Amino acid sequence: MTNSLGRSRDGLFAGTAWHYARYRPGYPQVFVDDLVQRFRLDGTGRLFDLGCGTGQLTLPLAEHVAEAVGMDPEPEMLAEATRQAQAACITNAIWAQGNSADLPGELGRFRLVTMGRSFHWMDREHVLVALDRMVEDTGGLVLANDSCLVRPVTGWQQAIEDIQRRFLPPGFAPPDPLPGRMNAAVDYRPHEEILARSSFAQVRRLVYEFDRPWTLKQVIGYLYSTSLPLRQLLGDQQAAFEQAITDALLTIDPNGQFAEPVALEVLAATRG
Repeated sequence: MTNSLGRSRDGLFAGTAWHYARYRPGYPQVFVDDLVQRFRLDGTGRLFDLGCGTGQLTLPLAEHVAEAVGMDPEPEMLAEATRQAQAACITNAIWAQGNSADLPGELGRFRLVTMGRSFHWMDREHVLVALDRMVEDTGGLVLANDSCLVRPVTGWQQAIEDIQRRFLPPGFAPPDPLPGRMNAAVDYRPHEEILARSSFAQVRRLVYEFDRPWTLKQVIGYLYSTSLPLRQLLGDQQAAFEQAITDALLTIDPNGQFAEPVALEVLAATRG
């Protein structure tokens, strides 16, 4: 999950939860099925989803464990996650407000810990030391990161970036979710290197490639779900911004249907 889980940036996603729950894309079923098989999620054991957001990864996995625990620093995210669970009649998911600096805490032990689009915001070494005390001996970790809609690889995505840049205040620098950027010392090492020096040194890298469909409504909703406080920055220019996005994208495809090529990169890590 994209998420403010570092020590100094709590509140990074404040005010985005409504859009996050409705417009953040989920994960492909083949990925969920692989996790179920790889970590023997047979309806027993516990899942811990760190940086759970509104439950995009917690909820699909909840039916495969006895209990699923989602943690996020944003109370608005957890309120939306609760609503999503209730709507899906999922009763074995619980939600805890907190961030990675709070670990290990008193949450108990887990068969699987997942971090979807979130590990890059954290003090990664601290998190792995803490999780060593929380993960069962035969359990493991999963880090999942996919491409971002606003990192353009297609013409229509480039049009979005150009319009967004035009509407942002001059000189504004959006948050940069590179590893370590949230910490005092910038750490650009890849996740694999950090994992190799931890207790979870056995790492398998998996890549799922697919096309993700988008509509105009989904695109605009997603833009309001990111760590960039776009609606606040736009102010009274919000309607003009949405119209500019709409006009540009309909010029590219009058049907308003777009496809984003996605590479979901997954690191499944267990103890050596």
